Amino acid sequence: MNFFKKIITYFLISFSIFSQEAYIASFNSLHLGWDKSKDYKSISEFLSLFDLIGLQEVMKKDGVKKLTAELERTTGEKWKYLISDHSVGTEKYREYYAYIWKDEKVKLLNKNIGFYKPNKDVNGQKEYMRDPYGADFKIGEFDFTYVLCHVIYGDSIRERRAEAYLLDKVYNYFQDRDINEQDILIGGDFNLPAYDDSFRRIFSHKDQIFYGIDPVNKTTIGKSGLSNSYDNIFYSYRHTKEFTGNSGVIDFTHGNYSEVRKSISDHLPVFIEVDISEDDD
Repeated sequence: MNFFKKIITYFLISFSIFSQEAYIASFNSLHLGWDKSKDYKSISEFLSLFDLIGLQEVMKKDGVKKLTAELERTTGEKWKYLISDHSVGTEKYREYYAYIWKDEKVKLLNKNIGFYKPNKDVNGQKEYMRDPYGADFKIGEFDFTYVLCHVIYGDSIRERRAEAYLLDKVYNYFQDRDINEQDILIGGDFNLPAYDDSFRRIFSHKDQIFYGIDPVNKTTIGKSGLSNSYDNIFYSYRHTKEFTGNSGVIDFTHGNYSEVRKSISDHLPVFIEVDISEDDD
């Protein structure tokens, strides 16, 4: 796909200016590991812009391994990965969460943070169809917990809103899980724009949680254009002073919407920039 070249060149030049910054991304990879027609080379070209990527919709572990190997071929650097220890979902549909990162720049501190486990489920039912998953990382002087979440799409918007409404509990759970770490990032596909009223509880949190990606940006790919703002990375304005305020969406489609939906994904990657030069906490 030649249309990738201009996009990747532009962002590589832009990103390389800042040696004291790192780029943390979230990407719904659309059934990674299932489809043999996946264009891993093209995926690796735009994911190589980032230092740490959180993945949703990983269907088979081999997909992550293959993508990691392709990233190494693309960049000439060593990359590592972590896949959740089990899949989440229903009997008919299950997926893994995964992280991929540049080994020289990013360090995995604790892979045992694991899945969100509420004290009790609501009305005897699970709070999340796919429980969020977290791990601790350090980039430069910035250490943090990166939580991945894939909110249910469901049969109605009510189901999505029910899960989004509980994100403050997810934040509190991971905050309490690791008493030494106050920086909590929650990235993923929320199947709702960040201005939806269902996020009001997390936005009212005492730690001043806010979205990193302006929901004016569309992050899903329809057959004839970009459609919804479903992907985001939430952070604490109170604790995560390392967030520079720079963030965005990598649009690799170049108008080829149907083509990239088949060979890449129906989502665009989103990212935030963090200052890794000193610890502000």
